[in-house]
Amino acid sequence: MWWGLLCALGAAIAYGVASVMQAVAAQATDTGADGGVDPKLLVRVLGQWKFVLGLALDILGFGAQIAALHVLPLFVVQAALAASLAVTAVAARFLGVRLGRREWAAVAVVCAGLALLGAAAESEGSDPVGLGFRLVLIGAVVVLAGAGIAAGKASRRVRTPALGLVAGLSFGVVAISGRIIPSLAPLDLLTDPATYTVAVAGGMAMLFYATALQRGSVTTSTAMMVLGETVFPSLIGVFALGDRTRPGFAVVAVAGFVLAVAAALALARFGEPATEPRTETKPTVFP
Repeated sequence: MWWGLLCALGAAIAYGVASVMQAVAAQATDTGADGGVDPKLLVRVLGQWKFVLGLALDILGFGAQIAALHVLPLFVVQAALAASLAVTAVAARFLGVRLGRREWAAVAVVCAGLALLGAAAESEGSDPVGLGFRLVLIGAVVVLAGAGIAAGKASRRVRTPALGLVAGLSFGVVAISGRIIPSLAPLDLLTDPATYTVAVAGGMAMLFYATALQRGSVTTSTAMMVLGETVFPSLIGVFALGDRTRPGFAVVAVAGFVLAVAAALALARFGEPATEPRTETKPTVFP
């Protein structure tokens, strides 16, 4: 079980560093078409080496996340991934961004929440699910695709939080799909619909999140993404996949989850690179 928790924390570190690099790359990329979700944005940001390096870290993090999902409940893994914001905040400290007492307190609370979750979690695999559940996930991907396109056309005030939330829900579908994949053998992966759900939902999540990063507040985008990728899959894990805590530790698990996610949301602004009053679009803090 503790090996799974270490994998989840390793994924959080990879995702935390990747999010900073991708935020810088997205904000330095040409916006292209005015308004809406532009699929070509992913092509343009891939021309930024920082985004490519961040993507490589995402892939490493995803491998660690899958390993964790096969031995830990979804609510533990997703809360641990929310701790990537604490990683980002600490990284910002070494890059010249000063943390106040509230920020350091939030980092400490994230750690405390994860410790409570680790103490309450019971090591387990997923309850088996049938083709019907996999088809529901495919339907969820279609619905989220439509919601993301609609969010991209919404007013500026609605667009950023909506895109961040849809991106988070898409990442949640990735986590759920990764959890129900029974085997990582190549033939099993090729024949399991969940594998393709992971790929499509992951691509959608990256596109919607990159759009939100580029055209709105990264703080708002990140906060809504964290909510979507933690609460939704955690509920699915409890009610559909058989996730549970150690006997008598349910309250401890709930407290740990709430503390970790709430403190992570308090650190959401560290997903956003600070900029000087600008005459051009390049961020200036992070190298």
